[in-house]
Amino acid sequence: MIRTQIYLTDEQREELAVIAEHRGKKQSEVIREAIDGLIDRARRKRKKTALRDAAGIWKNRDDLPDFRTMRSEWDR
Repeated sequence: MIRTQIYLTDEQREELAVIAEHRGKKQSEVIREAIDGLIDRARRKRKKTALRDAAGIWKNRDDLPDFRTMRSEWDR
């Protein structure tokens, strides 16, 4: 692990202490869990954006083979 320093407001520090105590964890563990959640949400959003951007990219192309015909030949 890499040691990182951060600055918190008094309110953030107090709430973090309450959350950590309630969960029976160290404050650093709670911070890491929060960061993991943020990273996970960002990754999912990037994946959704990539899929949305890729949807239909071939729909107006006329230089592609007729896939329906190709598939019907495979089914025989």
